[in-house]
Amino acid sequence: MMILFSGTTCPFSHRCRFVLYEKGMDFEIRDVDLFNKPENISLMNPYGQVPILIERELVLYESNVINEYIDERFPHPQLMPSDPVQRARARLLLFNFEREVFSQIDNLENKDSENNDQARSSVKDRLCQLSPIIAKSKFMLGEDFSMIDVALAPLLWRLDFYGVILPKAAAPILKYAERVFSRPAFFEALTPSEKVMRK
Repeated sequence: MMILFSGTTCPFSHRCRFVLYEKGMDFEIRDVDLFNKPENISLMNPYGQVPILIERELVLYESNVINEYIDERFPHPQLMPSDPVQRARARLLLFNFEREVFSQIDNLENKDSENNDQARSSVKDRLCQLSPIIAKSKFMLGEDFSMIDVALAPLLWRLDFYGVILPKAAAPILKYAERVFSRPAFFEALTPSEKVMRK
C-alpha cells in the first residue's frame, strides 16, 4: 500500500492527495506537522519537505514526480496525455508553472515577507494570462481533466487565503476553478485545515 506523508495545509501535498483520490485506490495518508517535522522526514527527503510517497522500497518526493509515478502505476483515469508530444508539452507547462507561479508560494504564505505584495501581483498576472486560454475549453489541456488541472487547483483554492484578488477579466479562471472544485476527488482530498481557507 502507498503511504503519503502530507502537510495538512501544504499545496504540494494537496496535489498528491487529489491524484490519489482521483485514482480511487488504496492508500494511507500520514499528516505531518510542518512546524514540528519528525526526524524521519529528512531521512526520506534530503530537503526535509513533504509530500513524500513510499511504496515498498520506493521513496519519492516532489509533487509532480510523485503524481506522474501514480499516474503511470495506476493508469485509469489517465491524467498525463498518452501522446508523447502532448505529454512533453504538459511537462513543460508544469515546469513553467513551478518556475513562474508556485515559486511564489513561500512568499505568499509568509504574510510578513517584504516580497508578499510582489508575489501576489506575480501570481495574479500569470493567472490573468491563462484566462483567455481557459475561456475556450473546459480544462487546461482541452476537454479532458489532466495533471495540469491537478497542479493548479490547490493554488486556486487558496487565492483568498493568500490575498490574491483577480480582476473581472479573469472570470474564466474562476469559473474553471469551480469546475475543478466540484470534482468529488478534490473535495475528498481537502483536509479540515484546507476547507476553511476559502470563504
